[in-house]
Amino acid sequence: MAVPKKRTSRRRRDMRRAHDALQVTAAIESCPDCGEAKLRHRVCESCGTYRGVQVLDVD
Repeated sequence: MAVPKKRTSRRRRDMRRAHDALQVTAAIESCPDCGEAKLRHRVCESCGTYRGVQVLDVD
């Protein structure tokens, strides 16, 4: 089993963890038809439209 020879420094550890704090807000946008929040390139779950076309029948 692999065991590290040297202790990982705080700087190297924190540089590795720099991407853990990234937010997912870039992938979330509002639906142009109903205004609800939805993921990009996905069908809106509240109104059932995708790129202005009704795809799903929502009750």
